[in-house]
Amino acid sequence: MLKIKEAVIVEGRYDKLKLANILDTLIIETNGFGIYKNREKLAFIKKLAEERGIIVITDSDHSGFQIRNYISSGIPSSRIKHIYIPDIIGKEKRKVKPSKEGKLGVEGMNDKLLLSLFEQTQISVTETVKTNPITNFDLFDLGLSGTPNARQNKKKLLKILNLPEFLSTNSFLSYINSSMSREEFFTLAKNSIES
Repeated sequence: MLKIKEAVIVEGRYDKLKLANILDTLIIETNGFGIYKNREKLAFIKKLAEERGIIVITDSDHSGFQIRNYISSGIPSSRIKHIYIPDIIGKEKRKVKPSKEGKLGVEGMNDKLLLSLFEQTQISVTETVKTNPITNFDLFDLGLSGTPNARQNKKKLLKILNLPEFLSTNSFLSYINSSMSREEFFTLAKNSIES
């Protein structure tokens, strides 16, 4: 598994699942063309680009390039890297028939090829492994998950961190574990709940 600093932007859920098997980083999906209507998610992607840089990997069809270009248009070139998958004719196992253009998408690529594409892209490989990461249990313990006021508490904290409301718990954990220490997070979370 490759641990990298940059956040990775993909088109859909199956692309995210594919890359989560080989990458240890924050992976955000655009929900295809849904990114055009979701200003909050686009703002979050821009925030990630500013803070840590992003890597965009989309399918090599027309739709993939449209989404890539849309995201790229608002981000300085120094904060974004692009990975292009090769044109390979075929269909993904889960699909009944090939895509409109007949090409495999990110989810259809083999792991070895994907890893080699990331390694060729001058990514920021990081070897630091948190020995005591923030977990779902910590979120529960702090009243940010699974408790009566959890939704309100999490919403307050997301606002303080300037993070979008849509952020899933797993993406939230991935973000905070790569952005701050355990102590910083606990202090911030407790202060946000008490305010």
